Amino acid sequence: MDRFDAMRAFVRVVEAGSFTKAAETLYMSKTSVTQLVQQLEARLRVKLLNRTTRKLNVTADGAAYYERAVRLLADLDDAETSLSSAAAAPRGRLRVDIASPLASMILVPALPAFHARYPEIQFDMGVSDRLVDLVSDNVDCVVRGGEIADQSLIARHVADLTIGAYAAPGYLARMGVPSGPKALEGSAHSMVGFLHPRTGKVPPTAMHLNGESISVKGRYVLAVDDGNACLAAGLAGLGVLFLPAYMAAPHQARDELVPLFEEWHIDPMPLHIAFPPNRHVSAKLRVFIDWVIEIMGQHAPLIKPIGNAGNVASPG
Repeated sequence: MDRFDAMRAFVRVVEAGSFTKAAETLYMSKTSVTQLVQQLEARLRVKLLNRTTRKLNVTADGAAYYERAVRLLADLDDAETSLSSAAAAPRGRLRVDIASPLASMILVPALPAFHARYPEIQFDMGVSDRLVDLVSDNVDCVVRGGEIADQSLIARHVADLTIGAYAAPGYLARMGVPSGPKALEGSAHSMVGFLHPRTGKVPPTAMHLNGESISVKGRYVLAVDDGNACLAAGLAGLGVLFLPAYMAAPHQARDELVPLFEEWHIDPMPLHIAFPPNRHVSAKLRVFIDWVIEIMGQHAPLIKPIGNAGNVASPG
């Protein structure tokens, strides 16, 4: 038995809450993970986990061992990456989860330059707008727009996304140009709704003009939980939608989207990189964070937000 492999397997089982999920994130079979934990318990001569057919609980000894194992594995990673060769060339697998439009339109197209700089970093990238449990899913970090609701996470504010209202020319030709944001609350116009990943509902969007603030939700024909699908619905003429400027810009340049209510201000959406407090910030994660900040500085540099940016109803 490799003691560190067994320790890593035990830590993942505790964090994932099951042997099956731990095996998936470790790219091992469930049998191998089970055997490693059993061998670890035999070596330590203590029971680390209580198992039933439906539930897995950590024993008091297991909880104490987990805390020490996490620190020890982090120290081991530190020792390896502190070597000059490792520090100069970060390596290994990095598990990240990125909002779908941000991945497809900005970060993935820019990855060749990152790979040229750090050829030994391999990405396992989840591309979605869903909520991710960073610990149980064994994700190193997420890149998300909006406020970070989980206060236990460490979050780095890396950019501010300018938000605007847009509609397809076909929609405007069919339904007319709305006279102002309040017109969206009537029955003459429709919206494309973006479902909040935590509540599953379409939140309103706050808009400001000369000291006046209104909250716009509107009537939607379609609400989706994916940013790329939201953009596609707007381009198809299904309604007015709120989008980050980076998503709208290429379509606006091709006259596929028309900006609306440009005199009104919408609070910018903060973009964060978040990771668990017990997740060691390795060299590969550190250079990825720095790279995202560098790339986003070109597209959506930090600005001072006005009001609460957490109520923007748009994809990130």
